[in-house]
Amino acid sequence: MSSRFDKASGMHGAVVAGPVAALCLMLAGTAVASAESAFEAEGRRLVEANCSGCHAVGRADASPHPDAPPFRTLSQSFPIDALEEAFSDNRIYSGHPDMPEFIATPEQVDAIITYIASLQG
Repeated sequence: MSSRFDKASGMHGAVVAGPVAALCLMLAGTAVASAESAFEAEGRRLVEANCSGCHAVGRADASPHPDAPPFRTLSQSFPIDALEEAFSDNRIYSGHPDMPEFIATPEQVDAIITYIASLQG
């Protein structure tokens, strides 16, 4: 790589490329963060549509069904990373007789797990 000295700015060409590269990386990171936020929002939309009749699906709401745990506390009784295996057949169900079954695409299952994981804390 050649390094040219710019007499007007007193800078080497390679030095100028550093801030430009950093800006590009920063913008790329922002795009990734936005994509993650959109994916998480899709998970939130899915659980609000399919689960909120019984479960608390937000950070502070109460579960309408007394036996349905709030999603924000699931990690206290079930490892969140095990949800992927539990939903591996794209069916979301439990042994609880009141819980309806619904079928989701693998992408929807990933979005739901991403959203639920974001609530844990």
